[in-house]
Amino acid sequence: MIEINNVHKIFNSGKANQVDAVRGINLKINTQEFLVIVGANGSGKTTLLDMVAGSVFPTLGNIIIDDQDVTKLPDYKRSKWIARVFQNPSSGTASDLSILDNFRLAAIRTKSKGLSVGINETFKNQVREKISTLGMGLENKIEQQMGTLSGGQRQALTLLMSVMDSCKVLLLDEPTAALDPRSADIVMRTADELIKDYRLTSILITHNLKDAYKYGNRIILMGEGQVVKDLDENNKAALKQNDLFDWFG
Repeated sequence: MIEINNVHKIFNSGKANQVDAVRGINLKINTQEFLVIVGANGSGKTTLLDMVAGSVFPTLGNIIIDDQDVTKLPDYKRSKWIARVFQNPSSGTASDLSILDNFRLAAIRTKSKGLSVGINETFKNQVREKISTLGMGLENKIEQQMGTLSGGQRQALTLLMSVMDSCKVLLLDEPTAALDPRSADIVMRTADELIKDYRLTSILITHNLKDAYKYGNRIILMGEGQVVKDLDENNKAALKQNDLFDWFG
């Protein structure tokens, strides 16, 4: 599904402040695989995710999604495959619009400008039904302005919005880092359910080692721009939570 072939990323090449953020990574992420990436700050996790998303281009190497070379495609041209949830809950929503309007925009994310999704009772009921699965009591507040909600509420809604239109890949960029424990738990449980229900290929970056242990069917540890450890489904299943803590010594 996703192939990352000998990918390098150098920032400020040839200058005193040159940074070799990613150094020769080779990864093949299979269809419906849920990959978890952990590593210290500066290990290259987010840069790697940015290159998969198309918001950063590799200095060297190529990236293939669904058998198509997307190395030089910007993020908006990868939207037919990829949905992304950012660390900042505000990044995935329009603050000045209602919950309902946000869901409408999400529903036409990959469609041409000439197409639209009408806000009729059928659509409203569809949105309410999806939101009710969160257990946050927001299904009867769909006319409320998105900017009035808490970070946890917005992040949970962003996850639901990510599958309103077609996508095959879900990128989760530290989605719970700014949330309280209860909201973080709702967001991760929701993400896990959506990944399974929609049979998505997914990549999660997290500093929460409990989440890294609990979720996903493959885990890699990055360090200094390279993959240090790569555990497949069987080896991850045999992993103990304390083993993860030991990785960070």
